[in-house]
Amino acid sequence: MAQPPDVESLQLLVHVADQGSLTAAAAELGISQPSASKRLSRLERRLGLRLLDRTRRGSALTADGALVTGWARRVLDDLAALDDGAAALRRARTAQLSVAASLTVAEYLLPAWIGELRRADPDLHVGLQVTNSARVCELARHGEIDLGFIESPGRPSGLRSRAVAGDRLVLVAPPGHPWTRRRHPVDPAEVAGTPLISREAGSGTRQAAAQAFTAHGLHPVPPLLELGSSTAVRNAVVAGAGPALISELVVTADLAAGTLAEIEIAGLTVERSLRAVWRPGTEPAGPPAALLALARRPAGAA
Repeated sequence: MAQPPDVESLQLLVHVADQGSLTAAAAELGISQPSASKRLSRLERRLGLRLLDRTRRGSALTADGALVTGWARRVLDDLAALDDGAAALRRARTAQLSVAASLTVAEYLLPAWIGELRRADPDLHVGLQVTNSARVCELARHGEIDLGFIESPGRPSGLRSRAVAGDRLVLVAPPGHPWTRRRHPVDPAEVAGTPLISREAGSGTRQAAAQAFTAHGLHPVPPLLELGSSTAVRNAVVAGAGPALISELVVTADLAAGTLAEIEIAGLTVERSLRAVWRPGTEPAGPPAALLALARRPAGAA
């Protein structure tokens, strides 16, 4: 590409995906339908991909379009995070509670914990870093955070830790994938020998999956795709790129809606503890202790 896509085109693509209609997306953004159509055609030419199937009943994403839309959402989220971060720097506030969390915990669990913490203490300012589990542990070892949350298997060395929640990795594929038509569970060796969509090296999800296969004497082949977040993995599977082992937290709604299908692996389950970590020789007190207590509380408790 001569230059990256413009933000307005990415916003339009995401609105088309959400509204299911180019006309509705254009109205939502306050532009004319012809302008929106030209903008998306220009985006398709720039990327060299067909993103939409246009019919009289509306506009549907192609498989490539679904993948690009997932990435566009991440770009727009990152831009929003940039704006929020810049605003925080302008305020020059010092965080009273410094937290780092792996992506799955940060996306699906931590918002509720922090929200409840701030309802109890509205003046509390939380500084949050979202990264993979290996980096969270590194930050905790160097005392750069008060508390970290990881999804790696086992207890990390050189840190204090405590289990706060449980999670399970599930093998998922879109409906119609050959594995979904099997009458019996898929053999672990077949799964290990199949390139899957995967998180990047250093992520807790990838470590947990590798450890489970190693326990069965298996060594997974290199991934089909390596992506930087569980949401990106989920989007790629929904788009039909391939199957993946992914946190059940990420795909609960998809499994209930039938957007994705869970595939049982014969004799192999991948369960893990999500853990809080902090620097040795210390014990959480004040806001870190309150956050740890919230994290450890059973789901649904008042």
